[in-house]
Amino acid sequence: MDIGLAVGPWGMSFDEFSFSIGVAERHGFASYYLGDHFYVGDQIDSLEPYLLFALAARETTSIRFGPVVTPVMFRPPSNLGRLAAQLDLLSGGRFVLGLGVGWNAAEHATYGVDYPSLGERFDRLEEAIEVMQGMWGEGPASFAGRYYQLTDAQTLPKPAAGRPPILIGGTGEKRTLRAVAKYAAEWNCVDLTPAAFRQKSEVLAAHCGDVGRDPADVRRSMTTIGFVGATDAEVEAATLTQMQRTPPQGNPTPAEYRARLREAGAIMGSADEVVDQLGQLAEEGLNEVQFVYFDPSPESLPAFLAREVLPQAAAL
Repeated sequence: MDIGLAVGPWGMSFDEFSFSIGVAERHGFASYYLGDHFYVGDQIDSLEPYLLFALAARETTSIRFGPVVTPVMFRPPSNLGRLAAQLDLLSGGRFVLGLGVGWNAAEHATYGVDYPSLGERFDRLEEAIEVMQGMWGEGPASFAGRYYQLTDAQTLPKPAAGRPPILIGGTGEKRTLRAVAKYAAEWNCVDLTPAAFRQKSEVLAAHCGDVGRDPADVRRSMTTIGFVGATDAEVEAATLTQMQRTPPQGNPTPAEYRARLREAGAIMGSADEVVDQLGQLAEEGLNEVQFVYFDPSPESLPAFLAREVLPQAAAL
């Protein structure tokens, strides 16, 4: 199993980004993903992820990176397709384009970004993917959709054939997993128990059968809001950071909040407990887990995972 890191680029500096992705690569993590939001809770410093991806392409040499995930309404596919293609070229084929329909209505309203019905956002997501895949293919691309159009668009420079890969995030059984089966190289979920992951994988397999695709062709990853660390103080600090940025309902204590997330599927506990949870998920077909890196200024979390978890996860 591969292990990666996921970072929300809010409340961080450019130097902290460069430091944290460099640490991730030096410690042997497979991937480094960024959230894509104007804001989530309070409106604090929030760095533009696609600017950071250009830095990642130049400052690293081996680690995969991309958004988890870009909401479909944030950027028109003609623009996003060009960005993704050129980031993949700039990085030597390490960019993963993570896409979703979005969930945070407030940030859309604040910044004047349309936020239509869920059904329309799914329709737009499918059209956007078709637009971008057409742009990345051979020759000029034309597309006449309900929401997006292209007319003889010769998008140069072209990425390598079959690139960049598309990741779709979410667990909705009717539209999300169907879209994964039709379009995605990778499916990403957040904090599922092994039983829940198995059930969603079965639904994905059925959708793959409907479109004539081998379910094994779809890579599976999970982002975990798991509070882990070398000391209890580090775990407590990470918990408080997350509770401040995204206040949980019901005003729980940090310990109650951790218990709530763990019951829902978040990976946490001692190193042995973490490896045991990873093993159960690996048995169900999960290929990668990205741990949220709550405070990217110290090196303690990636150092702990690299020392205590990565060697054992590699054998799963």
